[in-house]
Amino acid sequence: METTRQNKIARLLQKELSDIFQKQTQATHGVLVSVSAVRISPDLSIARAYLSIFPSDKAADILKNISANARSVRYELGTRVRHQLRIIPELKFFLDDSLDYVAHIDELLKK
Repeated sequence: METTRQNKIARLLQKELSDIFQKQTQATHGVLVSVSAVRISPDLSIARAYLSIFPSDKAADILKNISANARSVRYELGTRVRHQLRIIPELKFFLDDSLDYVAHIDELLKK
């Protein structure tokens, strides 16, 4: 059960991370990275961000690249939310494959 504070911080991080990824992926045409959800630990030290990446065949490579550059993403996040948060949480990125799952189910239902 997440507290109200956890939910507010998760929404703030989701909005800012979405903006960061939107600006970073403008240079690469044909790639879309969106933050579908952010879950934050009760002590507010670890944030798990679930990313939805299009096209899904490049998802593993892009997620690997984002995870390798997690420190620079955290620094950028810290410059944006430094007045709202005292401690910037450590970021962990995971692939959100719910859209692929929905497409697969839809494909099965059409048969």
